[in-house]
Amino acid sequence: MKDLLKSFGYAFCGIAQTIRTQRNMRIHTVVMLYMFGILLCHDFFTVTRTQMALLLLSCAMVMAGELVNTAVESVVDLVEQRKNLYCKIAKDAAAGAVLVSALFAVGVGVAVLWQPEAFRAMYVYYRTHPAVFAIFAASLIAAFWFIFGFGKRERKDSSHD
Repeated sequence: MKDLLKSFGYAFCGIAQTIRTQRNMRIHTVVMLYMFGILLCHDFFTVTRTQMALLLLSCAMVMAGELVNTAVESVVDLVEQRKNLYCKIAKDAAAGAVLVSALFAVGVGVAVLWQPEAFRAMYVYYRTHPAVFAIFAASLIAAFWFIFGFGKRERKDSSHD
């Protein structure tokens, strides 16, 4: 049982490390948190259980893809410090996998959440609750800092030049 708990700890460390060091993972995390926060805290959108499952699956694909991409890039950087065509192919393919899953997730999000009446209701709600809108705006500033100013700076990737 101890080994199982340790393996979960290692997995959570990998997720945390990726969030700390990869700007794109922070973008995916923030977008996901805002989307699910709005869906779970408000009743603007009508989402079935099946649609919620599709949104969850899409987000999981993007996050898992970003984790695998980070693992591939880290191993390639460890193995080869110089420019190398095969390293570039590996890194580009891993990044492409993330892009495909992210585009798919956006498509699922648009298909499920394209509800103009929900957006009108959100507008009315925030217009009539300026304090809540101010908190939301402040959270966007914090999210922007988290995405672009948080954590260690990413290393300049020499194989993508």
